[in-house]
Amino acid sequence: MRRIAIYGKGGIGKSTTTSNLSAALVSRGYAVMQIGCDPKADSTRLHTGGKRIPTVLDQLRANQDLALEDLVKQSESGVYCVESGGPLPGVGCAGRGVITAFEQLDELGAYEIIRPDFVLYDVLGDVVCGGFAMPLRGGYAQQVLVVTSGEMMSLYAASNIMTALKNFKSRNYAQFAGLVVNRRDVADEEAIIRRFCEEEQANVVGDIPRSPEVQICDEQGKLCARRFPKSPASLAYQRLADYVESLPEAK
Repeated sequence: MRRIAIYGKGGIGKSTTTSNLSAALVSRGYAVMQIGCDPKADSTRLHTGGKRIPTVLDQLRANQDLALEDLVKQSESGVYCVESGGPLPGVGCAGRGVITAFEQLDELGAYEIIRPDFVLYDVLGDVVCGGFAMPLRGGYAQQVLVVTSGEMMSLYAASNIMTALKNFKSRNYAQFAGLVVNRRDVADEEAIIRRFCEEEQANVVGDIPRSPEVQICDEQGKLCARRFPKSPASLAYQRLADYVESLPEAK
């Protein structure tokens, strides 16, 4: 089983990237679990036709005696979907929802029962502390992909996340596995990304072109990897899946 956390600035396209990567891996015959670690609880909506699934925290508020099928929903695309959820507005810590979701999945034996080949954590990425750092520090994720573009604020967030990973390196936490560039067609984006990689000693492992097909699918709650499988973006998701396939499994 390979466990990969996907971080990046809010709004940079983490959920779209994660969902289409999940779909690309499922198309190769793998069992994939996608866990949304954001109080917005919209990570998995492209697998469910734009509909949101019940979150772990919502389910716990309604019923303390939960079964695995209450928390994990297998979508039509074949992906096992989980949303951690968040507290009521103005009450509690959003990161606590991530911790609670992970604890519930462990208690219910989710990984032993489903036996996924890949677990992808889609994490609110501007924050690398508290619950949002659980995939990094809690022994859950093995590798971290960071989604960015050539925009200044997304690169700033990427740099912060990579710095946190460097600080964690001696503790045998999750390791940085590369950048995924989700292009926004900003001026000189190619040169900006190249310079950033040189400064941060990072490598680009995925390059998603700006694509009208992706925008159409996002608006309609569809997966580009399934609706437009031959589009440039879908082919880029497949290449990213090639790389993720090559990552080592946990010992």
